[in-house]
Amino acid sequence: DVSSPKHGKVDPNNMPHVGGNMWAGGTGGRDTAGLGGKGGPYRLDAGHRVYQVSQAEKDAVPEEVKRAAREMGEKAFKRRLKEIQMSEYDASTYERFSGAVRRQVQSLRIILDNLQ
Repeated sequence: DVSSPKHGKVDPNNMPHVGGNMWAGGTGGRDTAGLGGKGGPYRLDAGHRVYQVSQAEKDAVPEEVKRAAREMGEKAFKRRLKEIQMSEYDASTYERFSGAVRRQVQSLRIILDNLQ
């Protein structure tokens, strides 16, 4: 069951964590920031293989937990924008331009990686 969203503990060795309710950047778990889980406040990729919980499990998360996770994610987003001295308008403008060329940038990265 999900209870309340949180960032989670950071593993100093960046070991992969699957499931549970403890580690930031884990996959397939609950309540913590990570990928493929349910009830976490925001996505956090620690670079490991992603294990995905079913959509039915995600749909079963209570509304109050979803709302708390959205609020926590929004606060973290605003805090990060402040850290990098970017306004919400700047972020939306960046996303609009970045999204328009995302596929081309990815292709260019692949080409450059292969050249190296």
